[in-house]
Amino acid sequence: MTTTEFQVTGMTCGHCEMSVRKEVAQVPNVTGIEVSAQTGTLVVTGSGPVDDAAVLAAVDEAGYSAVRA
Repeated sequence: MTTTEFQVTGMTCGHCEMSVRKEVAQVPNVTGIEVSAQTGTLVVTGSGPVDDAAVLAAVDEAGYSAVRA
């Protein structure tokens, strides 16, 4: 089980959180997603190794930018 935290910029509401969650859920091995527009954090839990680049690309696909915290 792996846990990685990212800092996401541009999220302002629950809809933003939902968009990020939807895209990140498609990344292989992701089993848990905690996202907060209020704090700008995204915590991804995986059943195995999770590709950081794939998570960052998913956040970008949702319309936001992120960096590993």
